[in-house]
Amino acid sequence: MTLQHPVFTRWPAQHPDRLQLFSLPTPNGVKVSIMLEETGLAYEAHRIDILANENQEPAFVSLNPNGKIPAIFDPDGPGNRPIALFESGAILLYLADKTGQFLSTDPALRFETIQWLMWQMGGVGPMFGQVGFFNKFAGKAYEDKRPRDRYASEAARLLGVLDTRLAGRNWVMGDDFSIADISLLGWVRNLIGFYEARDLVGFDRFTHVQRWFDRGLARPAVQRGLEMPSA
Repeated sequence: MTLQHPVFTRWPAQHPDRLQLFSLPTPNGVKVSIMLEETGLAYEAHRIDILANENQEPAFVSLNPNGKIPAIFDPDGPGNRPIALFESGAILLYLADKTGQFLSTDPALRFETIQWLMWQMGGVGPMFGQVGFFNKFAGKAYEDKRPRDRYASEAARLLGVLDTRLAGRNWVMGDDFSIADISLLGWVRNLIGFYEARDLVGFDRFTHVQRWFDRGLARPAVQRGLEMPSA
């Protein structure tokens, strides 16, 4: 079996019968690897070095015209036809439907879960990422701290929203671990870890988030997914 897509001229598939993941262990990247580990779906991981601009190479852009990770190629897509997908939220929805896991089939609960996924994508990801830039990377040297403080304040507000949601709940949707939780874990982890913003956003006051976060990190599939693709 040979997979017919330009991306495989650069990153050949050793297991062409499996779903192919093109990613890196970033907050967006680990959404998909955690989901794959949680579902048990067979996959092959290809590490895309964004620091070496591999995500801008023509072979990768042929898979994702936006030039960002993660992206997937599933040789066994809908109707038994191959499908290529980018955007981590869309991939989570696709994998949930493909496997019948981590997204309720009840219409109301399904859309409520998707609502929280969209909240992560439209708010948590962009805002936490800006905190990372201004607190950890190039923006750290800016003398004017107003941009950093603006994004830190918004990140704290979003954590407050999540904290309120998690009061009396094990997971975002209650008793059931879902794609909403999967979408958020990597971002919270980076905010207080790699981005070094725990004190900046006052993370320790969000006790419900802390308990949810610890519970999530204790899941073996989450631990595996946070390291994929490995070096």
